[in-house]
Amino acid sequence: MLGNFLYKQNVISFNACAAQLGCFLAFMVSECLLLASMAYDRYVAICNPLLYMVVMSPRICIQLVAVPYSYSFLMALFHTILTFRLSYCHSNIINHFYCDDMPLLRLTCSDTHSKQLWIFACAGITFISSVLIVFVSYMFIISTILRMRSADGRRKAFSTCSSHMLAVTIFYGTLIFMYLQPSSNHSLDTDKMASVFYTVIIPMLNPLIYSLRNKDVKEAMRKVIVSRNQVFMFLKVKT
Repeated sequence: MLGNFLYKQNVISFNACAAQLGCFLAFMVSECLLLASMAYDRYVAICNPLLYMVVMSPRICIQLVAVPYSYSFLMALFHTILTFRLSYCHSNIINHFYCDDMPLLRLTCSDTHSKQLWIFACAGITFISSVLIVFVSYMFIISTILRMRSADGRRKAFSTCSSHMLAVTIFYGTLIFMYLQPSSNHSLDTDKMASVFYTVIIPMLNPLIYSLRNKDVKEAMRKVIVSRNQVFMFLKVKT
């Protein structure tokens, strides 16, 4: 996709399109499940802080990463095989930024009813399970925060969860808009706009979610900014 933007040669081979679709589905599904894993991590950190190092052991952390990636890879492989076993006899122009299921189904002359049912079923199961984990985790988190006596503690706890909840809302909202609606309501132009959120905006938010709340990271960024300003001031004086 970036190569197409850079070189303005909007051409992709059939096999490369299949690989692109598989990678996109794998990382999108894994992102959805990893957000649920993060919600569980926040639940343990806020509701059971004294047991955090015991509950979130290295083995559990590995499982919370390995299971989403394994599941997403298998699902992506399954859907990619289903999509590229269809017959394509219409236009070869994909009305999208990259190879995605919905734009590709518009180009096939095969019956897509079963494929659309699989998309709806798999997306629904993945979405409902991950949202259920997030919802239950945050119900316990909110209940624990409201029982805190310290106003500063409540503020810090809510602040810790706010960025994650923002990412969850944007990511899940665009998935509902993109995949969990009847095919008759789909507009590829609006789908392209929606895809910008989970291909560009969410990855931009991830560093904010994972790193920028860390004091060491913020201090390192402050030192980098100060040192760059000093270099610019020196260059300005010299010139």
